[in-house]
Amino acid sequence: MEKRGPGTKAATFIRNRFSYVRENSKLIARFLLTALFLTLAVWFFRHQQAELGKIKEVLLASRLQFMAVGLAGSVIYIFLQGYMYKMAFAAVGKKVSTGKTILLFLKRNLIGIFIPAGGVTSLAFFSGDIDNNPESKTKIHFASSIYAFVGILSVVLIAIPVIFFSITRGLSASGEIIGLAASIILLLVLFYSYKSVISKRLLYKLLTKYFPSSEVFIEELIGHTIDTKYLISTIAVSILVDLSCVFLIFTATLALGLKVSFFSAALAYLVAAVFTTISPFMRGLGAVEVSLSLVLTQLGYTGVESVAITLLYRVFEFWLPMLSGILSFLLKINKFLVRIFPALLIFMLGIINIVSVITPALSDRVRLLEDFLPVNAIAASNFTVFLAGIFLLLTAVYMFRGLRNAWWIAIILCIVSFTGHLTKAIDYEEAAAALLVLTALVFSRKEYYVRSNPRLYSIGTWSAVLSIAVVIIYGTIGFFLLDKKHFGMEFTLSQSIIYAIKSSLFLGSANLNPLSRFANYFIISLNISGLLSITFILYTIFRPYLTTVDTGTEGLADAERIIGKYGRSALDCFKTRNDKLIFNPDELDAFISYRTAGSFAVALENPVAENPEMMKRCIVLFDEFCFDSGLKSIFYRVPEENLKIYRDLSKKALLIGQEAILDLKSFTLSGVRNKALRNAVNKVREEGYHSTIHTPPVKDGLLQKLKAVSDEWLESTGRKEIVFSQGMFVWEELKKQTLITVESPEEKVIAFLNIIPDYAPGEATYDLIRKTKDAPHGVLDFIMVELINYLGLQNYARVNLGFAPMSGMNDPRTFPERSVRFAYEKIKTFSHYRGLRYYKDKFFPAWHNRYLVYSDDYDLLQVPSALLKAFRPDYE
Repeated sequence: MEKRGPGTKAATFIRNRFSYVRENSKLIARFLLTALFLTLAVWFFRHQQAELGKIKEVLLASRLQFMAVGLAGSVIYIFLQGYMYKMAFAAVGKKVSTGKTILLFLKRNLIGIFIPAGGVTSLAFFSGDIDNNPESKTKIHFASSIYAFVGILSVVLIAIPVIFFSITRGLSASGEIIGLAASIILLLVLFYSYKSVISKRLLYKLLTKYFPSSEVFIEELIGHTIDTKYLISTIAVSILVDLSCVFLIFTATLALGLKVSFFSAALAYLVAAVFTTISPFMRGLGAVEVSLSLVLTQLGYTGVESVAITLLYRVFEFWLPMLSGILSFLLKINKFLVRIFPALLIFMLGIINIVSVITPALSDRVRLLEDFLPVNAIAASNFTVFLAGIFLLLTAVYMFRGLRNAWWIAIILCIVSFTGHLTKAIDYEEAAAALLVLTALVFSRKEYYVRSNPRLYSIGTWSAVLSIAVVIIYGTIGFFLLDKKHFGMEFTLSQSIIYAIKSSLFLGSANLNPLSRFANYFIISLNISGLLSITFILYTIFRPYLTTVDTGTEGLADAERIIGKYGRSALDCFKTRNDKLIFNPDELDAFISYRTAGSFAVALENPVAENPEMMKRCIVLFDEFCFDSGLKSIFYRVPEENLKIYRDLSKKALLIGQEAILDLKSFTLSGVRNKALRNAVNKVREEGYHSTIHTPPVKDGLLQKLKAVSDEWLESTGRKEIVFSQGMFVWEELKKQTLITVESPEEKVIAFLNIIPDYAPGEATYDLIRKTKDAPHGVLDFIMVELINYLGLQNYARVNLGFAPMSGMNDPRTFPERSVRFAYEKIKTFSHYRGLRYYKDKFFPAWHNRYLVYSDDYDLLQVPSALLKAFRPDYE
């Protein structure tokens, strides 16, 4: 179970509410944008309800020969997407068969519907189908990044001739001219940016200054890691993909018996492509339908024709590839399919709900129902089904992640859908679909066992607030755009906002008189949406106080006891600091010290346990705990001798640096190789500086002097206190430790270090080592020699000189290792790591490899950010 050490502060709760907005701004934007796209799409089609019956007639009258051509075009579209992947892999020197890349596209396209950020995030999936080799995996992710970037670039390249053609034919206004100018400027900027980066001019310097990690990718590019010939081929195939989409719009229009030009199809596609790109997930579902219909209307098609073309195009471009993706999973039934299949059913039920509401009901069924239910109850059922459809689409995302709460919500929504379909128009077909999905959920219940992390309840609170904001935005746009016939008045923007707030909060207004059935439905939708949002926010406000975390000292005392029995590392003393959480399973006399950072649980080194078997068991239980909490586990600074434990559990390791261990018995200042160190120490002594050993309890007066030294050191070096694998200046901690100070002839303290507990047998170590700006050159060499002499007198065999990050990679083999090696040697931001290695090397220690242990290569993209958060004292 999880236990938090003392020091948890009430103020942290308040601070986290504000830090959530800052750190999750992208998540907030995605939530708002997705909800807005969906509500606007439903509103749009609901507003067109009178024409939807005609659309059905138009679709049923489609020409079969062109429908067949459209199906063939969809197959070509899928093939080109797979071939584009093939060319992207070839660009990084990896040969992959077309069959595998087509399957890769189908699966990632399907997952991209459910995961925010669409295809970019879904690049993490299914690389094992291509190659399980770790080095090849890095190439796969690199190729996938090329694929994603080129997909956006080709849309820009297509846009230029289309807009230029529209100008020459006199079919555009100033907006198109501005668009063309912007596209040309964008391409020029891209071209000159590329030249600046390749020649290492201004842009290169700015990128490497503010985004140091970009230097690794740039050097790979300059070093011709990317094959230019295949990169151009990737761009060419991507353009063909875009043209195939244009062809699908063209074919959809012909299938409906309408006149069409390639230009109008291309212009419509560009709009759809833009909304697909900016849509957070679901591949633009809702946004594409609305935008494409509006553009086609502007091009001269009627409302019915525009919607019909849009729906048929989306069948070819969205639904058929999605269904093909489902079939690609069925080719290999596994546990992942058991997880994704109910999520797909939930998604489909959401679509059924929405389509059922926006299409006309069968009149004979409605008349029959009106004999048993009042009209208002039937209207409420309609909007309840509509809202359930919206929430089903969003719930599908979390179902895919295996969240237990999402399963319960899906169960409730299915029951609501089943009841709503029967009470809105006796739609027993849709009710049967809801019952089928409900049955599938019950049978797959064991697959949804991931419990919510208590820390993430703050996300729920903010999500509730945002849901109210979305309801108000939805109401404001609805009132503002409604025709006068619905309420007998034209709404100003301020009136729209006021009426939206009043309707969502059930306040009502004497001036608001709905004159049509649609207006009535709209008001009811705001009422129900407001009710659900208010209920949600009440739940998320009170829920955190119903779930408490043990903040007592019992768990901490137990961890300290285990360290006393089994501790064997210099890092063990940091494992019970206030910044850590303790995972201490009841069935084991062992624990893991960790911090949560983003979606990661960052563990400090190994578990503290009696033997390797107990360590392995503790890691397995910790991984289960992390999975249930929605976290991924990583282990920081694992010794090389313990890697077998992790590899037996199918984990991976990345060398991240080396730890210096000095043999005290062999250390000497004599000899030629120690001449520089000997001279530095002698020079400090000759200038009258001396050292003093201070044993605990240390006096407050001395600590006050050391605080001044520490503050001056932090200010002069531009550094901040960090925690996790090292300590910070904590008055009460230093008071209980042995300190070594260096003082001037005037008795001014100019440097100090503190000796901390080291649980490795026969070993000692230190933590903080700081000095003033005016301290003489060589003072740190001097204080280290004084430490070595003192520890020798205390009969220690070794001294741990600490960790040198990113050093020791003499023969990097994988892409991550090469990236770390390059960053260590070339990037200025990491130059102090080279200085740290150089400083420790003066004492000629033995170097021991330390590793980062993780589960998936793709996690490495997020690990640096997680570690930075774990090192921050103020991060919670």
